[in-house]
Amino acid sequence: MSGESDCTRTSPSAGSPSDNELLPERPKYVCTLSPDLVTKAREELQEKPEWRLRDVQALRDMVCKDYPSLGTCLDDAFLLRFLRARKFDYDRALQLLVNYHTCRRTWPEVFSNLKPSAIKPVLESGFVTVLPHRDPQGRHVVCIRPDRWTPSNYPITENIRAIYLTLEKLIQSEETQVNGIVILADYKGVSLSKASHFGPFVAKKVIGILQDGFPIRIKAVNIINEPRIFKGIFAIIKPFLKEKIANRFFLHGCDLNSLHQNIPPVILPEEYGGTAGKLDISAWNELLLASEEDFLHDFSELVLPCDSSPHDLLVSGDADEKQCDDSLRGMKPQLYYCY
Repeated sequence: MSGESDCTRTSPSAGSPSDNELLPERPKYVCTLSPDLVTKAREELQEKPEWRLRDVQALRDMVCKDYPSLGTCLDDAFLLRFLRARKFDYDRALQLLVNYHTCRRTWPEVFSNLKPSAIKPVLESGFVTVLPHRDPQGRHVVCIRPDRWTPSNYPITENIRAIYLTLEKLIQSEETQVNGIVILADYKGVSLSKASHFGPFVAKKVIGILQDGFPIRIKAVNIINEPRIFKGIFAIIKPFLKEKIANRFFLHGCDLNSLHQNIPPVILPEEYGGTAGKLDISAWNELLLASEEDFLHDFSELVLPCDSSPHDLLVSGDADEKQCDDSLRGMKPQLYYCY
């Protein structure tokens, strides 16, 4: 998350060479993709190595022209994340970039002072971690365990902060940018009282970020040990998920064989019928906590584009807000029914 956010580096004022000399050089992009991943990126993401830097410059020019006060990093490697996430469609990549910053600017409870050391209690609880081995498609598996959270210890926004930083760390890898990630969520022991913390406001925000506000490809969401209550929650939020994302949710219940059809046992810990040993959260925690320097940027100080509405950016245009509010308002009665 390093890099300058000054558009004047791209379009310096004529006749001020001394000022230009003071500006640091933008880091030169060096591709770290293997030949196989270069081919995969070409086939799946429309990424052409010979046009890569041209595409990045095109997106950079659009940012400087349309959102000069966005306050974003303009380095090649950073902008590539957004191009890859939107298959090198310039307009969609630009919208994603604006959404990314707007999400962070408009939810200070999550994005203020966002750094690994600030969410250490969440990491130590084991609420979120990343399995040590990738799946056969080269995707990291993010493991989320809501039962590890005690609401009286800290609010649900702390969990969201931990998940967001985990995604930020993962997306630094070009391999992850191309392959995407898989989510494994274990809802064992989640009660009605705990589920009620995931209310309408939080639900809409999280859905907005994951669908339209973060440059990562979520290839599958595997839900295991979900109680009946989860089916009620999912029935409510599903209409506001894009069809592509909704179709990537897999509810396995307590059926480990069903889970193993999506995630092979060889990379799963023993807790999920795997052969990769006991689930160990220490390695990921150490890696994330050692990345403090990567997250020094103060998210809450980012500039919100003056010609953009936070509401328009945070909520997908496919979901009608009134419908969303009306449906989510009925969440609690439906949860009781399912419970």
